[in-house]
Amino acid sequence: MSDSDEDNDLLFRLMQKNAAKIMDNVPWAKALGFELTGIEKGRAFAKVPWREDLVGDPDSGVIHGGVLTALLDNLCGVASNTALREPKSMATLDLRIDYMRPAEKGRDILAEAECYHLTRNVAFTHAWAYHETREKVIATAAGAFALNDISRWASGNEAVEYARKMLSEKPS
Repeated sequence: MSDSDEDNDLLFRLMQKNAAKIMDNVPWAKALGFELTGIEKGRAFAKVPWREDLVGDPDSGVIHGGVLTALLDNLCGVASNTALREPKSMATLDLRIDYMRPAEKGRDILAEAECYHLTRNVAFTHAWAYHETREKVIATAAGAFALNDISRWASGNEAVEYARKMLSEKPS
């Protein structure tokens, strides 16, 4: 395994180890109650528990569409991060949401996202929100995310060293 592959694996293992904390580091994701339930290479899974304060229509009790948009946007970013070979910061370039049906009152919303293609500067994603399975989706998303060099805030080597420290590994 090359140093680059080891670093990629190291950063992914760091994300796995701290998966429960990832959403907590995004203030609005934390405020909306997003819970990251799993990650794989290029994929991420989450849920948003139904809460009264997230309801967009008091008559129907349906969670506001903006909550779904925020969930799918954030989850696409997480999925993109799991697919990267080196640490990068990112920003949403484009996000299309198709709402298929309203969420059901009182029910948690599950979501999954996948990063299906990476270029040097852009990550491309798909995502789905649903109650039980993707066979009956509430909304789908397609997104593109700008990938930015993290040297503006830290060198890649510093990020890898930080990952090693977090995993209690000694540099080789």
